[in-house]
Amino acid sequence: MTDSKLIESIRVVPDFPVKGIQFFDVTTLFKNPEAYKEVLDRICAIYKDKGITKVAGIESRGFISGAAIADRLGAGFVPVRKPGKLPADTISESYAKEYGTDTIEMHADAIGPEDVVLIHDDILATGGTAMAAIRLARQLNPKKIYVNFIIDITDVPRSAPLPENVEVSAVLHLSER
Repeated sequence: MTDSKLIESIRVVPDFPVKGIQFFDVTTLFKNPEAYKEVLDRICAIYKDKGITKVAGIESRGFISGAAIADRLGAGFVPVRKPGKLPADTISESYAKEYGTDTIEMHADAIGPEDVVLIHDDILATGGTAMAAIRLARQLNPKKIYVNFIIDITDVPRSAPLPENVEVSAVLHLSER
């Protein structure tokens, strides 16, 4: 499947969640079995030989493909959630996003020093959520961290650059304009 066919399967919602934001809705990609399989195939091809032991999926769309990626790679799945949603001891990180601030949490025992972690989410925009997830994972001292997105929105200013020592990949690179 071509990039253009994948892009056609993504709904763009103007002014969501606030005016001025073009929201790339990957749920329409998820409901298309060929497009969803293609995205999973591409991501797993990148990471199949990297020794991934945990996939950390960021709430909520990162759960959908993150769990499938973990299964395909033979790795465990770690949910990265909004505050108060995880039942055991957690660690947390706050971050800025295009339209406010937020916090994410992970179980304090989710990752260990022998783990190779793939952090996965649907979209990279300002990078705030990704950086918070990287900081969370680093608190637990894994061997290595990778970060992956379905879409990298290339023309959104990053709130902070992602670390150079963290390999970042995306299936699609799109413009918000």
